[in-house]
Amino acid sequence: MYKNSILDELDELIKSEKTAEYKLPLRCGVDLGTANIVIAVVDADGKPVAGIVNESKVVKDGIVVDYVGAIQNLKKMKAELEERLGTELINAATAIPPGILVKNAKGFVSVVEGAGFEVTNIVDEPTAAATVIGIKDGAVVDIGGGTTGISVLKNGEVIFTADEPTGGTHMTLAVAGYYGVDKAEAEKMKKDRSHQSDIYSIVVPVVEKMSTIVKGFLKDHPTDTVYVVGGASLFDDFEETFNKVTGVECIKAEKALLVTPYGIALNCK
Repeated sequence: MYKNSILDELDELIKSEKTAEYKLPLRCGVDLGTANIVIAVVDADGKPVAGIVNESKVVKDGIVVDYVGAIQNLKKMKAELEERLGTELINAATAIPPGILVKNAKGFVSVVEGAGFEVTNIVDEPTAAATVIGIKDGAVVDIGGGTTGISVLKNGEVIFTADEPTGGTHMTLAVAGYYGVDKAEAEKMKKDRSHQSDIYSIVVPVVEKMSTIVKGFLKDHPTDTVYVVGGASLFDDFEETFNKVTGVECIKAEKALLVTPYGIALNCK
């Protein structure tokens, strides 16, 4: 299992807007998510040296729906990181939800290249997360803004990937419907840790659906352990719900939002 201290370092670099000492060449991981765009930068040794997160609505259900907005946002983020680091960022990897069409994957690459990066690799999101977790056997579930993706590994090889359109956005819609507020206000309420137990009681049906999706995926690919990543999994009781529905041990990353971006960066060739 990965060391949380590494993700803690990346989290602190993002929050403080600072950089760490690094050994060239630098490699970037670009995660174009439904709720956020994240860039993680690692050095030649794979050490986190910088990162940035921006809220974004340019991707929906694994498809880029706003190319201009995505490129402009990513360009700005890239320039900000380059100013902090004092060097140009060239090479990047990006990730796609598992099972999406080739033409949709090209959309992700076009955005990253349009922002000025040279794309050296494309991985699916749960596989990128598995790089960080360091597992050879088990399932990695990436709970994103729009989808729930899974990769099953045996002896270090990915033997199955899949993706279904249920994620954090569906939690937000549940909150909006319950309180009669718009999506923006519901998103703020969902992220408010001080009322987490109240909010979780509202989104439990969505988490149960995610768990049922994963249970269905594992029917033909049984495993003893499920590792959960992604920003939508941050609720304290998330693991308990997953354990109950799937009947499989669920281990959740502490810095769930950053596991996949960091893994993407590690897969940058």
